[in-house]
Amino acid sequence: QVEFAESGGGLAQPGGSLFLSCKASRSFWSLYALGWYRQISGEQRELVAIVDRDGHPTYIDSVKGRFTASRDHSRDSVYLQMNNLKPEDTAVYYCNVVPSMDDYWGQGTQVTVSS
Repeated sequence: QVEFAESGGGLAQPGGSLFLSCKASRSFWSLYALGWYRQISGEQRELVAIVDRDGHPTYIDSVKGRFTASRDHSRDSVYLQMNNLKPEDTAVYYCNVVPSMDDYWGQGTQVTVSS
């Protein structure tokens, strides 16, 4: 069973926007903080944003002011609005519980920022 299913990635130009969604398989995850992670090719996966169970987000410095994370418990979903995208945002984006659990990585969604 896939615990988290990401969608919404694609190609964007620098300065553009994308909206990512992550659907959790069970409402059980509403009890936990969930995070958006990304993995740039050849690098380790990094945590980009956390949304606690009350919906309060925190971000790494490189995306503050550009990304907005949110969640909707009624849809068992978390979201990532990405604005003013930069080429260095190019990565596969995943969602997972925080701290992450190896068994729950999904396929991720590719985000490519290029002109």
